[in-house]
Amino acid sequence: MFTRSKNDVSAVEWGNGTSHRLLVEKDNMGFAVAHTLVRAGTESKLEYQKNLEACYCIRGSGNVEDTEGNFFEVTPGVVYVLDGNEPHYLRASDHEDLELVSIFNPPIRGDEKHVLSANGFSTY
Repeated sequence: MFTRSKNDVSAVEWGNGTSHRLLVEKDNMGFAVAHTLVRAGTESKLEYQKNLEACYCIRGSGNVEDTEGNFFEVTPGVVYVLDGNEPHYLRASDHEDLELVSIFNPPIRGDEKHVLSANGFSTY
């Protein structure tokens, strides 16, 4: 058994926010957990080709949209699930940051960084 605080890990800057990777591959749990902050007013084109992801909103608001136009509001208490490695747009509201608890399976290493560009979906 162990504990780890958000204060115990460095924030990883991923372009439109930060990610505190609280549980990673080397912890041997079979999944990873991150505290993700998406900055107010931003849109990120993201895709996880190797990981399934579930994100539970703990603060703020925004939305997520897939490439087929399926649009979902994200507010505290809502989980969105990327169960098919879907490319997606993640947006934080203009007036507040969006904070999420992100779960990855298989686990991420913890040092991955997105490269955001207008031309394509950032992946790792």
